[in-house]
Amino acid sequence: MDTKRIKLENDLNLAFTIRKEVFVEEQGVPLEDEFDEFDKLNVDSEHILVYYNDRPAGTGRIRWVDGFGKLERICILKPYRKFGLGKIIINALEGIAKEKDVSRVKLHAQTHAEGFYEKLGYQTSSSMFMEDGIPHISMMKNL
Repeated sequence: MDTKRIKLENDLNLAFTIRKEVFVEEQGVPLEDEFDEFDKLNVDSEHILVYYNDRPAGTGRIRWVDGFGKLERICILKPYRKFGLGKIIINALEGIAKEKDVSRVKLHAQTHAEGFYEKLGYQTSSSMFMEDGIPHISMMKNL
């Protein structure tokens, strides 16, 4: 298991392929909602890939919003779930936040993942709301 900060278009396209499979095909998020202006290199966000047995298996990004690092687009391909890759992605994104001297992170978690994020030190900071037809909650953590 290894993580890679995305610096090349080819790697960014690998991340997009993973996100499309998980969010669009598996969860039914509209394609036009999944990709946005932060899905470029050299903008106010950073993307990572996580590998399992040298194969791209998951991705996530962090961007800077109101003094927070906002963790977004975190997903893992179905065959690679349950190998601890989610924790690796979160740790890598939190590490990027620390490098930028950002001490607080937040995210919008799908409600079924609330327990996962709680185990990593996140606290729920909102009631349930809907994003793309999927129930979510806001969660925060001080680094």
